Amino acid sequence: MKYDFTFYNPTRIHFGKNAMEHLPKELSLFGDSVLLLYGKGAIKRIGLYDEVIKVLGECGKKITELGGIKPNPTYSQVLEGARLVRENNVDLILAVGGGSVIDCAKAISVSAFADEDPWQKYWVDFKPLDGRVVPVASILTMVGTGSEMNGGSVITNEEVTVKEGRVFPPEVYPKFSILNPEYTYSVPKIQMVSGIFDIMSHLCEQYFSGEDDNTTDYLIEAVMKSLIKSSRIAINNPTDYEARSNIMWCATVALNTITGLSKTQDWEVHGIEHQLGAYTDCPHGLGLSVISMPYYRYIYKYGINKFVRFAKNVWDISDEGKSDEEIALSGIAELESFSKELGIPSTLRELGATEDMLEKIAYSVEEGGGYKKLTHAEIYDILKECY
Repeated sequence: MKYDFTFYNPTRIHFGKNAMEHLPKELSLFGDSVLLLYGKGAIKRIGLYDEVIKVLGECGKKITELGGIKPNPTYSQVLEGARLVRENNVDLILAVGGGSVIDCAKAISVSAFADEDPWQKYWVDFKPLDGRVVPVASILTMVGTGSEMNGGSVITNEEVTVKEGRVFPPEVYPKFSILNPEYTYSVPKIQMVSGIFDIMSHLCEQYFSGEDDNTTDYLIEAVMKSLIKSSRIAINNPTDYEARSNIMWCATVALNTITGLSKTQDWEVHGIEHQLGAYTDCPHGLGLSVISMPYYRYIYKYGINKFVRFAKNVWDISDEGKSDEEIALSGIAELESFSKELGIPSTLRELGATEDMLEKIAYSVEEGGGYKKLTHAEIYDILKECY
């Protein structure tokens, strides 16, 4: 482990079929006013909304609701939530849904009592967190982002066409998260596979960095293999509890910061996709998949030892009679085949991008990367390859 680190994660996870039984006790630790945050109605279709309302009522909570949170939550929704928090003296923001809802809850929690414009302060200037933070908790219904156990909050400011992520310190992490894999059964297939590739991308962003023999890399490889195996089962049988529970836990582990310890990390694929999402509002994981293959084919030579290791340790590719370059490219090809197996589109065109968007997206992304620092012109070339 080359780099020093401090690891602390304060989120309490309740996992399994009976995880909801812990909600009353958790609610008892907070005041009486709750902001219930959710998406566009899926939790009502599966009966979870009624279940949560019932528990909140039995616990004597005053409920304020904000529904309709978008898959790419917007800054205008953050401001609306912040207003509701102030007007109703909210003690707890309870996010019921996927990562977008939880991301929005965190953004509301830090924005409600900010002493200046929250977007400029936290998502543009990346200033340190200060002031009052309203506690957040979550009940997860769609996996992928890992937001249930981290400080990440990705928000789209529609006025300036920018989608930006901010990682907040542990005081913004959910105080508790309820993870019942059965709540994910009703998620449409396209959202399920989007979440699966989001998980894989989180692991790749952390894995493809550094050349040292890092314990964290072994953890990442194990989670990748588990994800691949369970995803193949879930594609054929979406209600296989073991597979869906494994995928759910893979998502949490992949971004609760433990798989990034003592790593330099990359995150350029996410940076590019965020701007793609700002222009197209496409599902995050689908965008990541389309961008990943051309990106990794562009940079693999600069970190070829890790790409060879990826091919051999994750995809079990034999090195017999092959050059390092052939092995590395075989690993990327396997990742691409896995994406196709999931049924994910392979071009930006299929995700709603138009050719005139590509240059705008490329030049609005911060220049960066892991093994290879990309320029805007190189990002543009990669996007044209994706198109």
